[in-house]
Amino acid sequence: MIQNILIPVDGSVNSTVAINFGIYVAPKFGASLSGLHVIDTFLIQGPIMTDISATVGMPPYEGFFEAVETSLEEKADLILNNFSDSCHKSGVSCQTKKSIGKISDAIIEEAEKADMIVMAKKGEHFHLKEGGIIGTVAETVIRRSGKPVLVTPETFREIESMALAFDGSASAKKALALSMRISEQAKWPITVVIVTSDAAKAADLSAHVEDAAQKGLADCEIIVASGKEVDEILKFIREGAVELMVMGAYGHNRLRELILGSTTSSIIQKSPIPVLLIR
Repeated sequence: MIQNILIPVDGSVNSTVAINFGIYVAPKFGASLSGLHVIDTFLIQGPIMTDISATVGMPPYEGFFEAVETSLEEKADLILNNFSDSCHKSGVSCQTKKSIGKISDAIIEEAEKADMIVMAKKGEHFHLKEGGIIGTVAETVIRRSGKPVLVTPETFREIESMALAFDGSASAKKALALSMRISEQAKWPITVVIVTSDAAKAADLSAHVEDAAQKGLADCEIIVASGKEVDEILKFIREGAVELMVMGAYGHNRLRELILGSTTSSIIQKSPIPVLLIR
């Protein structure tokens, strides 16, 4: 089950919201939190040299990069201390870590010791990156970490119920199993949303969900909708019946995503509630 939750923190408003969600869900799971701040080498080696050279017409002075790195180290310590203070005030067990490197790689490496990741869809330096609609770092972590990732919106709201978008794919089946455990442990009723116009498929998927629900104590309801998957899931989310959406991440092949766009990315981008993704 979920015992340790990793939260990448960068001091941004979105990161603070992710921390608030982490502090809220950790006691529900009986989990501790790990705050990770990554000092991005991109900030030291990339734009700073270009900006300095272009502005003053000369290379940075001797020791400049050491001074920049020291400043970033001090900022990291402040961010992590604030994270620890927030956790301790809420009675949540936590630990912190600071590292230097590529942000996504550092998060993925640290996530090997965690059971779940909670992170903002767009971090502090989103505008500096070549970016997808949910942020390059978030998308990379979702695709490569192999861990459940809770992607948080811009505002915090307490979670009292949850939903699962279920299409029968391998990742959706993993999401179903995890959702049932979470629903049972956190006492959040779960609504399973099946989007298909095929009555036989709807019946088959519903039977699969009912079988999974009967194995535990989750309070489960199933609804079936027909239409475009993204539109129906977003419509359900915006009705406000739940505060958490769970999905299997990136269910289609990469070529289809490039041509049609990803259901996963579209829902993360537009969802006003957190989305928990399972690869």
